[in-house]
Amino acid sequence: MHTPLQITFRHMDPSDAVDARIREYADKLDRYHDNVISCRVVFDAPHQHQSKGNLFHISVDVKVPGHDIVVARDAHQRQAREDPYVAIHDAFEAVYKQLKGAAQVKRHDVKHHDAPLIGMIHSMPWEQDFGLIMTRDGRELYFHRNSVLNREFESLKEGQSVRFHEEQGDQGPKASTVIVTE
Repeated sequence: MHTPLQITFRHMDPSDAVDARIREYADKLDRYHDNVISCRVVFDAPHQHQSKGNLFHISVDVKVPGHDIVVARDAHQRQAREDPYVAIHDAFEAVYKQLKGAAQVKRHDVKHHDAPLIGMIHSMPWEQDFGLIMTRDGRELYFHRNSVLNREFESLKEGQSVRFHEEQGDQGPKASTVIVTE
């Protein structure tokens, strides 16, 4: 973390045990994202309830490049916790989950689904378990019988219009997820 952890206690006396637990969880932030800039935690006991005991509110604000992650567990919501350690755990687990997502976006691990391409069945060597699709840009792509989704492979005919996804196969580009559109 680039800047020191900031912990603020509101409506309660500071607690060394709660402070230590927050620091324990904050020390793990770097496991989920390699460039944590700052972390601010506000631990609050805003209301004293006779029947329920203290309900704790915790907010955690973590900054990483391109993302500002804020998790708040409010005493007025169902996520309120009577146990301060459970409140800390729940809040930081939510932060970790968001940090993992931010790190995946940073590493480009998030899958982006491209729109299906359109082509035409060009050749069907009937004795084989594959066919060829002619793409709009004039290339021929191999497809296997198991790539056909909405029809029986044996019912395919040359000239039928298809949608497909292109991917890299062992021997070059190939079509997958082939759907007959006629």
